Amino acid sequence: MDMPSLEESVQEHLKHNITVNLLDGAFYGFGWGFGSVGTIVTLFVSRMTHSAILIGLIPAIHAVGWQLPQLFMANSVARLRRYKPMVMWMTIHERLPFLALGVVALFMTALGNKAALILTFIILIWQGLGAGFTANAWQSMIAKIIPSDWRGTFFGAQAGLSNVLISVAAIAAGVILDRVHDPLNFAICFSLTIVGMGLSLFFVGLTREPVDNEKVIPTRQASPWKGGLEILRSDRNFSAFLVIRLLAQFATMGFAFYIVYGLERFGMSDLTAGLLTAALTITQTVANAVMGWLGDRLGHRAMLIAGSVAVTLSSLMAWGAPSLNWMYLVFILSGLANVAYWTIGMAITVEFGTEETRPTYIGLSNTLVAPFTIIAPLLGGWIADSAGFQTTFMISAVGGLVIAGLLFWLVRDPRPRRWKTRITEVQGN
Repeated sequence: MDMPSLEESVQEHLKHNITVNLLDGAFYGFGWGFGSVGTIVTLFVSRMTHSAILIGLIPAIHAVGWQLPQLFMANSVARLRRYKPMVMWMTIHERLPFLALGVVALFMTALGNKAALILTFIILIWQGLGAGFTANAWQSMIAKIIPSDWRGTFFGAQAGLSNVLISVAAIAAGVILDRVHDPLNFAICFSLTIVGMGLSLFFVGLTREPVDNEKVIPTRQASPWKGGLEILRSDRNFSAFLVIRLLAQFATMGFAFYIVYGLERFGMSDLTAGLLTAALTITQTVANAVMGWLGDRLGHRAMLIAGSVAVTLSSLMAWGAPSLNWMYLVFILSGLANVAYWTIGMAITVEFGTEETRPTYIGLSNTLVAPFTIIAPLLGGWIADSAGFQTTFMISAVGGLVIAGLLFWLVRDPRPRRWKTRITEVQGN
């Protein structure tokens, strides 16, 4: 009896793998809602320092930690016939740090603010790098077990479920922070983060990944930088896509200032700020599922173009908003753009290259973007301080338009969509 091919094994376990990995994303989101770097961790650090620079570093550490290591992991990942063991080992280091944060919170009074602050930033670096060292293997595993014409739908549905659970957990975290005294409230939140992420890890462990015996693994392998340089030279489509990912960091730099702009220009209340955040979350929840599904049928490039147009419209509306009510549309459009650049960007990235070269493509598309992830918001802040928020918004608007044009003229989908393939087959008959 012949052994099933890799493709046959993938199809056999497809429903199971989609289910358990959707649950992975859902419970990861639940945990993240209690320990979000952008909100809960920021509030925790603000109890120890009022330094805007240190507080501003928190999301940057996470973003760069996710992006920077991915190319360095490319060769190790490319040599694997199963990615899941590496994912299971590495992902511990993006989850366990929240337990350490809980311990710091519990003993913060005894430690003192200075020692607690130093430990917190060491833990945040650990967590960010843990996510980054996991990311290449995890994306490679998902690309292997989820066929190309399902990936956009999967990534969108997973992100949508995650957003829903993040919202639920964030509300619960707000109640805990309000009703329980410092620092026990943060210790409870970080403990609940571990619970959510532990359940998430359990479902990752249920993934059925077949061994890839068809994959050709070279006896000698060039450094990821040398291999990456060769890809950039030979694959012009990917090189153009990579340039667009870099430019996207600058096109969206105005998004970070929408709340502050609303407060300064319109005297926005805390309640309205919360409603705007809710509008953003709801938009991203719905858009993740819809844009992922459409991307599988119309092409992910089309969704990236739509997201770039949303960047332009959102920035223009922020620039010329005559009243606070316009900010709801500004946030909704920014939510569409975020989904396009994050969820759809991840879906299209894993379609470049072969099973052997995909880890290097993933590494390039993240590691090379990492420096610009820090530079762009710093530049946006400098422009806002020097020339006003509206100048930043106008630059973002132009950036979105430029990216839309570059996507249209220079980039094509790495793999044909299902409907395109069927049309070709019909015409051939």
